[in-house]
Amino acid sequence: MDAIVVGAGLAGLVATCELVAAGRRVLLLEQEPAPWLGGQAFWSFGGLFLVDSPAQRRLGVRDSLERATADWMRTAGFDRDDDVWPRLWAEAYLHFAAGEKRSWLRQHGIGFFPIVGWAERGGYEKTGPGNSVPRFHVTWGTGPAVVAPFERRVRQAVDEGRVVLKFRHRAESLTSTGGVITGVRGSILKDQPVERGRPSSRVAVGQFEYRGQAIVLTTGGIGGNHELVRQNWPSRLGPAPQEMLSGVPAHVDGSGLTLGQAAGGSVINPDRMWHYVEGIENWSPIWPRHGIRILPGPSSMWFDALGNRLPAPNFPGYDTLATLQHLGTTGFDYSWFVLTQEIIKREFALSGSEQNPDLTNKSIAMLLQRIVSGSGPRPVEAFKQRGADFVVDADLDQLVKKMNALTAEARLDPVALRAQIAARDAEILDPLSRDPQVHGIYAGRRYLGDRLIRIARPHKLLDPNAGPLIGVRLHILTRKTLGGLQTDLSSRVLRADGSPLPGLYAAGEVAGFGGGGMHGYRSLEGSFLGGCLFSGRIAGRAAAAAVI
Repeated sequence: MDAIVVGAGLAGLVATCELVAAGRRVLLLEQEPAPWLGGQAFWSFGGLFLVDSPAQRRLGVRDSLERATADWMRTAGFDRDDDVWPRLWAEAYLHFAAGEKRSWLRQHGIGFFPIVGWAERGGYEKTGPGNSVPRFHVTWGTGPAVVAPFERRVRQAVDEGRVVLKFRHRAESLTSTGGVITGVRGSILKDQPVERGRPSSRVAVGQFEYRGQAIVLTTGGIGGNHELVRQNWPSRLGPAPQEMLSGVPAHVDGSGLTLGQAAGGSVINPDRMWHYVEGIENWSPIWPRHGIRILPGPSSMWFDALGNRLPAPNFPGYDTLATLQHLGTTGFDYSWFVLTQEIIKREFALSGSEQNPDLTNKSIAMLLQRIVSGSGPRPVEAFKQRGADFVVDADLDQLVKKMNALTAEARLDPVALRAQIAARDAEILDPLSRDPQVHGIYAGRRYLGDRLIRIARPHKLLDPNAGPLIGVRLHILTRKTLGGLQTDLSSRVLRADGSPLPGLYAAGEVAGFGGGGMHGYRSLEGSFLGGCLFSGRIAGRAAAAAVI
């Protein structure tokens, strides 16, 4: 084979497509069963970071490469000697996002929902992290629609004999000849019928060894391995959580990082991770400890486990890392939203293709139901009725009683909670309020997209006409590895001394989405799928050029 790609997620599919387009023959190895083609991207909401897009301009959003670059660099906070390549990758990705990314995706048949979302708003002055304008473009068809064109091309190449696709092949070591990485060795796992996402057998029934002129690692991160997450947890975020939900399947265990490092590759920034603070237990789980992230609008009140309102700018949808850091100081691994029915039906979305059947199935009728329904999106209503973390009551005292019943100890004081809610209620109808969350709600509604479908009309939480009241227990949800194998701008894996490790390339999450961490400490969102697309494309083209 000319090249071997290890991992058939989105980055692996894109790299394989690029290799095939250059006339190379490819062996694509995947440890999971056949239904798993596309990896984590299949389950995603399909959000993509674009700069100065037609959709932004139609909504009155003024964006530019310069503005996006300023936002990214403030948010990333690059401050280490090892950040040279991550910074260069970030600059290259920003040019891609402001340039050919949209047209390239459209050439593959990928389109977008017309309303651009505003993720990671930041809530700071101009010197702080976050998106200063909306940039979160949701793929029409969500994650499966991002995967589909690349999966289709790979399957076509399989039929044409240009790609050999082997499932249940777990890579366990890389082989070398004369200091050049020339092959992959590992175990063939027992094949068995299993639905996408569910744990598969780890029983080995054979061994394999293959050789190629270029080896591309696209094996993902560590989010399914909670022990490894805790091992790499940075002290700046407080103690490592003892209880977490998994936003990714169990096989996302960091094995690819170990594989590359054992071969001589340098792993940098392992302490940089991206975990969410709005996780809820999936009432219909697919993988162990399966959690779903709430994508919240800005109106819910956020309290810690003891019932203290979170300080600014730790409001829903503002600054994931700052909120995670603050919760680390509380001594508890969970927090609470308190909101109304008016808020949940307008502002709650759930991350994941399976939680958004209207967008995933490209159904206009279902989308209209989401917008006009009195109860909100059906998947959200299902969680409200069946989710272990939701309680509902028209009376605040009874709501707090139910919230306390969900935890080992009754930590919430209904009197103190009512006083804090009443204080915000006293401000909520004043557009000039000095309450920073209230100010943010009104500021957000000045953006047409948020006013149309995202932010509820400002109202008092204790207004019975807006009820009933809803309490939601929020868990820390593991998700993305921001560090990884260090790569140059050709996706070549680098040694600790900065020299390329001949024959080895890396893309996607295992490479920190490029360079060993192009996001730095924080993400602006929409850049994980985009990072897989971008780095997979670069790795495939570079590996193809290296094949003799």
